[in-house]
Amino acid sequence: MNTSHIALVTGANQGLGRALVEGLAARMDQDDLVLLTGRDRQRVTEAAHEVAQAPSTRARVEGEVLDVTDAAAVSRLAEDLRARHGGVDIVVSNAVARLLPGESQAERADEFIDVSNSATHAVLRAFGPVLRPGGRLLVVASSLGTLGHLAPRLHRLFDGASLDQVEYAVESWRSAVHHRTATEDGWPLWLNVPSKVAQVAAVRAVAADRRERDLADGTLVAAVCPGMVDTPTSRPWFGDFSQAQSPAQAAEAVLDLILADRVDPALYGELVRFGKALDWHAGTPPTEQDRLLTP
Repeated sequence: MNTSHIALVTGANQGLGRALVEGLAARMDQDDLVLLTGRDRQRVTEAAHEVAQAPSTRARVEGEVLDVTDAAAVSRLAEDLRARHGGVDIVVSNAVARLLPGESQAERADEFIDVSNSATHAVLRAFGPVLRPGGRLLVVASSLGTLGHLAPRLHRLFDGASLDQVEYAVESWRSAVHHRTATEDGWPLWLNVPSKVAQVAAVRAVAADRRERDLADGTLVAAVCPGMVDTPTSRPWFGDFSQAQSPAQAAEAVLDLILADRVDPALYGELVRFGKALDWHAGTPPTEQDRLLTP
């Protein structure tokens, strides 16, 4: 990479997002800028200060208050970075809403979908046009984001869909959750599954439109699965954490993908886990987690 590169990570106050900021700040150059974003000004300011003062930090680190559920705010930040810096080189969309098994899925649906999906769409729409050649535009998803985790009758909503069509499918799902028809329509009870599939489908939609141009100039658009990470958000959902990674460990493979010298065409537009593309059509509908849930 050239000098004076700009990196931005959403949802970066804690967990994986914070670890990604720390890793970028350590591995980028002193003329580069890493923006740590979140909704709470005090937490953003404190986190940015702590990372900036860490002994391993080389790049400049600044905090930026950003509510990713506010599409207009996301767009303003993208345009501001274009005006001030000519664009951005690295964007990692990582924001997530914490959801516990005992909470009503229907009551939490709006916040969860807004943070995980509407925000993903906003980031892709706003930052895609300001991404510099050779840049990286990544959405953190999970291995649950493959199509096979949905009932077969729902596959047509996401397979080969445009971003507009993905957005429409997400809003249809949201409506079904609120009208208590989601189960009969084939949707899993666990909000995380349709949400992750929709995130990956949104990335695939954007990547399909950009693929030829991006591969020509070394730009990467992809979804990433960091593997199981031991955080307060994930711990309530899984019984065995013996193989779980710390946020810092999970960040390593994502950082390697971001900072790789070349883009592997096999990874472009795909869901990438530990440097390998996952099969978009793989997976089976969830049963274990659905049994834990409150509708």
